[in-house]
Amino acid sequence: MKTFILSIITVFLCISCGTKTEKKQESNVASSSTTEVKSTGVNIGDVAPTFTLQGIDGENHSLNDLSGDKGAIVIFTCNHCPYAVAYEDRIIELDKTFKSQGYPVIAINPNDPAVQPEDSFELMKERAATKGFTFNYLFDNGQQVFPKYGATKTPHVFLLNKENNQLIVKYIGAIDDNYKDASAVKIKFVENAIQALQNNTEIAEKETKAIGCSIKVAKS
Repeated sequence: MKTFILSIITVFLCISCGTKTEKKQESNVASSSTTEVKSTGVNIGDVAPTFTLQGIDGENHSLNDLSGDKGAIVIFTCNHCPYAVAYEDRIIELDKTFKSQGYPVIAINPNDPAVQPEDSFELMKERAATKGFTFNYLFDNGQQVFPKYGATKTPHVFLLNKENNQLIVKYIGAIDDNYKDASAVKIKFVENAIQALQNNTEIAEKETKAIGCSIKVAKS
C-alpha cells in the first residue's frame, strides 16, 4: 500500500515539474518573440558613425555634409517594403517640418538589390521622382553603413543631435505608433524627441521597437 501511495506521489510531482518547465519555456519563447535583440550598432548617447554614400543625384554625400545646424533624422528605408511605403508621406512631412529647424531627413536604402531587385539604385531614382522626395536618398552599396548603426528594419530611425561639433544618437526606433493609419497615430516618437531636444527636456521614449521589413542581405 505504501509503495502504491509513493508511486502516485512521484507521478504527481513529475507532472507538476513538467508543467512548470513547459510554462517557463513558453514564457521564454513569448519574451524572445517580442524583444528585438541588437548585437551590434549604436546606443543612445553614442557618436553617430560617419559615412559617405552615393545619392540618387549621382553625387557622394557625407553625414556631416547633409546634417543640419542641429542634427539629422537618419532613416534606413527602401522602395519595396509595405511598411516603408506606408511611411513615405510621413517621412516627407518630417523633412518639410524639421529641415528648416536644423534636422533634415537623410534616407538610406540598406538592401542588397541582388536579393531584392525592387531596391536597385535605378529604381530608387524612380521612386523618389514619383513620390517627390524632398530629402536626400542614399544607397548603402556594399552594406557597410547599416550594421554600424544596428539597423534591422525598414524603416528604422536614428535621430542625431549636434553637440560639441559631434552628432550624438538621441533616439532609435519607429517613426510613430501606427504604421497602418497616419490619422490614427497617438504617439509621434520622432517629433516628440525633437521637441524635447528643442525644449532642453528629457526625451520620454529614447528607444522603441522598429516596425518594418527585415533588411535584405546577400547570403555569404
